[in-house]
Amino acid sequence: MKDKNEARLRRARRTRYKIAELRVLRLTVHRSNSHIYAQVIDASGSKVLASASSLEPEMRKSIAKGGNVEAAVAVGKRIAEKAKSLGIEAVAFDRGGYRYHGRVKALADAAREHGLKF
Repeated sequence: MKDKNEARLRRARRTRYKIAELRVLRLTVHRSNSHIYAQVIDASGSKVLASASSLEPEMRKSIAKGGNVEAAVAVGKRIAEKAKSLGIEAVAFDRGGYRYHGRVKALADAAREHGLKF
């Protein structure tokens, strides 16, 4: 069996290819053991329009740990608010090859609850 991260990157590549065909903005997620990150990237894939992570100083005040579901919910809410302030309503969700459960699902659900459509 191949390396776990290699398989994740293969899945991510397939998703990004499909999103690139659609030519839409994408909400990308990256998670590490201790933090979670989200970015809204333009249709060409060359410019980050908005970003949020559990590492930001404002987020660190409100959350105890950056690597749990509560942090993912907070980051999802923050990225949705930043995107809405830029006039972004709809995005394609790029889960980065991660399984859609746990922190990734919590971030996506929080972003949806706060007005982002995908």
